Amino acid sequence: MKRIFTTLIAFLTLVSSWASSFDEGMWLPILLKDQNYAEMQRLGLKLTPEQIYDANKAALKDAIVWFGGFCTGEIISDKGLVLTNHHCGYDAIADHSTTQDNILDNGFFAKSMDQERPVKGLWAAVLVRMEDVSERILPELKGLGDTERKQKIAEISKRIEEEITSASHFTATVKGIFNDNQFILFVMERFTDVRLVGTPPQNIGKYGGDTDNWMWPRHTGDFSMFRIYAGADNMPAEYSENNKAYVPKHSLPVSLKGVQEGDFSMVFGFPGRTNRYATSFELEIAIEKVNPAIVTLRDAKLKLMMDEMKDNDSLRLLLSSRYAQIANYWKYYIGQTEQLKRLKIVAEKQAIENRFETWAKGKEEYADVLNNLRQAHNNFTEIALQPTYLNEGIFGSGTALNAYRFTAFEALLKDKTKKAELEAMVAKYKPAIPGFFESYNVVVDQNIVAATLFLYYTNIPQNQHPALIAKILKKYKKLTPEEAFKAYAADAFKKTMFTSPEALAEFLEEPSLKKLTKDPMYEYATAFYNHYIANYKTQVDAYYGTKAIQMRTYLKGLMAMDPTMVEYPDANSTLRLTYGSVQAYQPKDGVNYSYYTTLEGVMEKYVPGDYEFDLPSGLIDLYNTKNYGQYANSKGELPVGFITNNDITGGNSGSPVINGNGELIGLAFDGNWEAMSGDIVFDPKYKRCINVDIRYVLFIIDKYHGASNIIDELNLVK
Repeated sequence: MKRIFTTLIAFLTLVSSWASSFDEGMWLPILLKDQNYAEMQRLGLKLTPEQIYDANKAALKDAIVWFGGFCTGEIISDKGLVLTNHHCGYDAIADHSTTQDNILDNGFFAKSMDQERPVKGLWAAVLVRMEDVSERILPELKGLGDTERKQKIAEISKRIEEEITSASHFTATVKGIFNDNQFILFVMERFTDVRLVGTPPQNIGKYGGDTDNWMWPRHTGDFSMFRIYAGADNMPAEYSENNKAYVPKHSLPVSLKGVQEGDFSMVFGFPGRTNRYATSFELEIAIEKVNPAIVTLRDAKLKLMMDEMKDNDSLRLLLSSRYAQIANYWKYYIGQTEQLKRLKIVAEKQAIENRFETWAKGKEEYADVLNNLRQAHNNFTEIALQPTYLNEGIFGSGTALNAYRFTAFEALLKDKTKKAELEAMVAKYKPAIPGFFESYNVVVDQNIVAATLFLYYTNIPQNQHPALIAKILKKYKKLTPEEAFKAYAADAFKKTMFTSPEALAEFLEEPSLKKLTKDPMYEYATAFYNHYIANYKTQVDAYYGTKAIQMRTYLKGLMAMDPTMVEYPDANSTLRLTYGSVQAYQPKDGVNYSYYTTLEGVMEKYVPGDYEFDLPSGLIDLYNTKNYGQYANSKGELPVGFITNNDITGGNSGSPVINGNGELIGLAFDGNWEAMSGDIVFDPKYKRCINVDIRYVLFIIDKYHGASNIIDELNLVK
């Protein structure tokens, strides 16, 4: 193992002493001993490096779960009990909710394992090991152009992955880091029988709603609970009533001792994506064009959805998951743009670039790289909104997306020699149709089509419009543009088959080219998609291709110029560790935020009947009687949340917050507003990780839901 990682260690240890002083970084746990361990000990870590990561023996990493590919969870019992965020389990909770059994609103905890509910399609994976395979890939890439380089990387990566998968039940993925300057193999054990164990009511699990999202102080009980099941041999197995609870190599003990300011904290998880080495040119496009466009489009969709959901419980349950997904990053992009401006990040990046250009003069490999990036971004700026409006706007409609999914049929129906391929396509689509209509409502979607059409018309330059827009305006010429798009959407939705699973099933029984191409929503979807393909895709692909090549060289140059500027790889949905401490902060002059919140604050925000700040009567009763049991702190308060300076991003949701003894003290679930630029730059003054205190989690399970069976299953440390 030591020999394999020599190259990576040699580079990264140059910078570990500088980087760790700011508690910045999403670190590869395999390199912990050489990079970060001394600093972690200084901050309060009591474990050895081998107790955190070991490929051959049980360690903390064996209790960390990649939850469905979008969140993190942690195993907290020797019976495969998994804790994650409420918003990570939201889809599963909503799928199991009906107006008769509304566990989304009322909550639910299984009192025995036979009450746990299977979740179709959900999986959980645990890292087996990671390995640097750069020496097997990089020598094969010398002298290759970008396209050939990508093909060669994919070819060698596949070969390496198949060496693992052909000889075991494990999954394997090779991922590039530092813009594909190095490559790491990740071997995982993936379980597909995952069952819902419990959830609080959403006015606990989502308390504060969109208003409190990304904000501190916070009072949200953002947790849900699942269990991993395995076959009789403890190996991954498809769902079966005969499966047994998975026995993990390690499960996290749960601390009831609480936290104090300055206490050591580390977060283990699968952060999704950061862009810490972005250039000023890229950020200017985000700030001025792309982010505002995403916010505008999502804002319109959210308002239209809420108009229909607010007085209709059935519709609210149907659309709640989709609404939450749209709202989360709607607010994220608002905050990111605001903080990038406030912290003057573009100017900070420009200063780095100026320094780089001075250093790069006369160096053939690096002299032109920033100018090449600058030119690529300048060329892209004019069309930057095209991919955003296609994906967030046009295909933000479920009906349009359904129509687009059927474009593959057109070519097959035109070619009479493709009968076998057509039959195979029909067989593939028939069972998939119900999934096309999850979280779908025809009234909401018709309104979304009309609204996004008008936004496209208003915000995209006229010389970039597809011909369909002029055709619509001509047909409804007596109306204003906004009225015309509403009328068009209404007429199209009356005639299309893409609003009905029954109509699509009927089409698949007897596919017809005429019926497909004459469908108004098929015409709508293909008009915009074909317009994009014909006029912009080549330019967009060229931009991203140039950017990938030049950023790889730029990052390599930054490493050569100053290793302290490139100390850890960007997040890429692989297991990382971040460490720091419990810390309060001062968001602005004269304002000081405490490091923790309590149930008292929950009650202060309480607004009876409010969509975001209502509370269940049972929790109010517990507050009034102060029946906190063993979960109260030394002051008699019930802790709800706390903050640390750990470096997290999306994908870390549900990550365990672990103390210096390796015990669970909370779950990470959000970042704070003042550091919404965190995916781009880590600001040690403002960056905070918002966590739900494990004592609040246990209090809700025990005192509110009465699920003492869950408490009995845990290894509690007092």
